[in-house]
Amino acid sequence: MNVVLVDDQQLVRAGVAFILSTEPGMRVLAEAENGELGFHAAMAHRPDVVMMDVRMPVMDGLEATRRIREAQGPPVLVLTTFDDDDVLWGAVQAGAAGFVLKDAPADDLIRAVRAVAQGGSWLDPRVTPRLLAVLQASSHAGPRPESFNRLSQRELEVLARIARGASNPEIAEALFVSERTVKGHVGSIFSKLGARDRAAAIVLAYDAGLITPGAS
Repeated sequence: MNVVLVDDQQLVRAGVAFILSTEPGMRVLAEAENGELGFHAAMAHRPDVVMMDVRMPVMDGLEATRRIREAQGPPVLVLTTFDDDDVLWGAVQAGAAGFVLKDAPADDLIRAVRAVAQGGSWLDPRVTPRLLAVLQASSHAGPRPESFNRLSQRELEVLARIARGASNPEIAEALFVSERTVKGHVGSIFSKLGARDRAAAIVLAYDAGLITPGAS
C-alpha cells in the first residue's frame, strides 16, 4: 500500500511516515511540503492514498485535493489538526475520501489509510457530529431527496455501509455477495443520486438521515 505524504512540517511527515512503516506492506513513496508539490507528486507516483494536510504555503491542501480529484488522481485522506467547520465542509466539497486528525491514535491512522486505499472512506469519530451540524445548517439540509426513492433496498443497504466507511470487499463479505456485485451496486447508486464519488454519496446519506452519528 503506497502513500504520498503532504505536510509543510517535516517533523509531522517524519512521524506519520514512521507510523506507516510499522505496518507491513505500507510505505511512503514520496513527501511534499505544500499542496502544489503534493499535487505533482500524487499524479507522478499514483499512490494508493494521498495523505494531505490542509493549511500549507503556496497551495493549501483543499485546493490540492480538488485538483487531484478533478484529474482523476488517487483518493485523498485529509490529515490535519484543524476541525473547524470551514475545513470539514471544504474537505467534503473538494472530494476527500476521508478526514483524520493528526492526534489520532497510530492504529486509527493505519486503519484510515487502509480503508481509503481499499476504496472506502474514513471520518474521524470526533468530527462526524460537527460535519453533520454543518450539513444540517447548510442549504443542502432538508427532507430526503426524491432520488433516494429510486434506490433499491439493497442499494440503500450498500450506501449505508459506504457512509460508515466500509470498503467494497468489506461490504461484499458482510452481504455475502461478490465484490463485482458490490461494484455494480455502487455504480448504480452514484448514477441515481448524481454523486461523483464516495465522499459525495456519504454527504447525501448523512444529509438524508440514512445514517446518524454512532450508528452501527
